[in-house]
Amino acid sequence: MITRLRFSCLIASFDGNTRSYALKSDSADLAPWNFERRQPRPDDVAIEILYCGVCHSDLHVGRNDWGFTQYPIVPGHEIVGRVTQVGDDVSQYKVGDMVGVGCMVDSCRECSACHEGLEQYCLEGMTMTYGSPDRHDGSLTQGGYSDRIVVSERFVVSIPDKLDPAVAAPLLCAGVTTYSPLRHYGVKSGDKVGVIGMGGLGHMGIKFAKAMGCEVTLFTRSEAKVAEARENGVDHVIVSSDDEQMAAATETFDFLLDTVPVPHDLNPYLNTLKYDGTHILVGLVQEVDPALQGGNLVMKRRVLAGSLIGGMPETQEVLDYCAEHDITCDIEMIDIQNINEAWERMQQGKVKYRFVIDMQSLKNA
Repeated sequence: MITRLRFSCLIASFDGNTRSYALKSDSADLAPWNFERRQPRPDDVAIEILYCGVCHSDLHVGRNDWGFTQYPIVPGHEIVGRVTQVGDDVSQYKVGDMVGVGCMVDSCRECSACHEGLEQYCLEGMTMTYGSPDRHDGSLTQGGYSDRIVVSERFVVSIPDKLDPAVAAPLLCAGVTTYSPLRHYGVKSGDKVGVIGMGGLGHMGIKFAKAMGCEVTLFTRSEAKVAEARENGVDHVIVSSDDEQMAAATETFDFLLDTVPVPHDLNPYLNTLKYDGTHILVGLVQEVDPALQGGNLVMKRRVLAGSLIGGMPETQEVLDYCAEHDITCDIEMIDIQNINEAWERMQQGKVKYRFVIDMQSLKNA
């Protein structure tokens, strides 16, 4: 999908008055809310937000499923926009540049993880794009369901000219979340990769694994996803609720990329791995339920691993990779006024495969 690229007037000074959609409690609907963005610091980039992806994590945090949410909160961490102002110390960006902001906006910048460009594993904890205390003034960060944002240039990435900016937005989370583990765990051409689940993360995992030269199989519980999977380029589909199909896949795969965000039985999937195979969790952050059978790991020297988004260098890398290989996220564009309906559909799995908010709808409201 190619969208219209809008060029807004570039402002000479920063107006912190910000329009947004926010939640006031875990049971409230998203509703209009105005708040004041902080003034830019010397290393900051001020950005007019043009597009923002809608991630399932937005719903989890908004509903306080993980127990740390403070209200009011403005979700959104798949942000694409145009630079409107830069601080005196900024060297990478200039007014007018098309840029992105993903899942984090700061870290300690001094620990071993930060020095390695793995800010998501900062030993002091990353500062998330929304719902985290700012490391400097303690204010709560607010995300991309808004018309502007201010971020340190270290946590801003360039959107390649070849990428449609709306389609690029989900790459800042769904893209890097699936690209990073495939790279880190050594997936290579000729490997047999199984992708478990085909939502916003899963369909990107399929595209990356195919681009890397792998033989890709989708595991899905839904017969309805078989045709969709074929359209996305998979080589095979296994309906995981079919015991015969699962048995036929025993000791077949080198890697499994597990994108399912809720507790599910890992044991049948582990049995489909070869010896020395790796099962990578990118969706599940809750308990493993039912219990993991240790023999499924021990008897075949299999590895159960995890991965969290990607650091800033890798976030830029995935954007450049997508531009080079013509990889896009399948999106459905919405107006901000329809965000509550979009959340309901997302919870029901009725989106193919990522909503993106056109922020012009907020400006026109």
